[in-house]
Amino acid sequence: MARIRIHEGGKLVHAETKTFSSKSAAKEWAKRREVELENPGALAAARQGEVSLASLVRWYIDTFESVSKWQRSKQSALEFLERHEIGKVNALELSTEILVDHARARRTSGVAGPTGRQRLHLDWRGHRGRKGRAIAALKPEVIDEARVLCTKLRLIGKSARRDRRPTNDELQKLDEHFRVRDRHRSTIVPMRPIMWFAIYSTRREAEICRLEWSDNDAIARTGLVRDAKHPRSKEGNHLRFKYVPEGWAIVEQQPRVSEYIFPYDPKTVCGAFTKACQFLGIVDLHFHDLRHEATSRLFERGYDIQEVAQFSLHRSWTELKRYTNLRPENLREIITLENGERVVREARVPVNTLPCPPASELVPWTRRPTRSPMFATPP
Repeated sequence: MARIRIHEGGKLVHAETKTFSSKSAAKEWAKRREVELENPGALAAARQGEVSLASLVRWYIDTFESVSKWQRSKQSALEFLERHEIGKVNALELSTEILVDHARARRTSGVAGPTGRQRLHLDWRGHRGRKGRAIAALKPEVIDEARVLCTKLRLIGKSARRDRRPTNDELQKLDEHFRVRDRHRSTIVPMRPIMWFAIYSTRREAEICRLEWSDNDAIARTGLVRDAKHPRSKEGNHLRFKYVPEGWAIVEQQPRVSEYIFPYDPKTVCGAFTKACQFLGIVDLHFHDLRHEATSRLFERGYDIQEVAQFSLHRSWTELKRYTNLRPENLREIITLENGERVVREARVPVNTLPCPPASELVPWTRRPTRSPMFATPP
């Protein structure tokens, strides 16, 4: 029997024993184990005992969700790890092989690379707290190595750039569908004004549902996006944006039944749009694609890059060009005459985008606001 005892400050902090069939095997294990325990993380793991990955994920959610206030994508990724089979694995024995096998199984089941990359969300491993000893035992190099290997094997990856814009025919179908739907007695969320406001404001669905009346400046025709999306600083990241005339007209027609201009649940808005596309047979069109359409329309109007950024709130051209899907047939022609004079000619195929209906028609049929629990006023 090999016995290991570790003292700190005259106190016994760790003790373990193990029985072997031979004395030489016991000595070899004791030497190797002593070297392993010299690592503070390994000693913490030994003192902590077996801890499942799911329990650490739950502790992290319960401890930091109210502090960090992350977005829905991170929340769903964490809850997935908690529910999945990998959550039953002892977090202290997590290895590169386990993570790679997990990613391979997910990819084989039909999960796309970007989703797999998001589901491998273990960047919270550096936090400390009640289970800090166990988290300290998670080896960062194991997770980083697994992410690199999964990327090389194409098991995970970044999302492909989308260039989808709705056609005039698709917008016409959606407009007519929402016109009829919004007048139904059970309808609460008026999708017709929301859809056209998204096209003329470049706002995401969550941002649309967070806009407040008190933040609007009627003279400058600007609004404020509170806690705008940012990879690191979300809370307190308030950004002011410019309304186009059509967007401002839609806002002015909305009833003031709440402090919010569109007091609705963003999940309901996105879900209603998806169901409408499925009903109408419109393939591969998301509500977020309306942001692409809105940004492209601003460029087609003639605004410069720095001007479009005041509407869309993009921080750089690298981010802005991801949402810019200009049609080549609509580009102007710039030619240089023999005398050196530059002449700008209009596009041979003029811009033909479906205009917004009159703002007077975009009045919600119902005036009942509904809010998501995420917007509830704390007691």
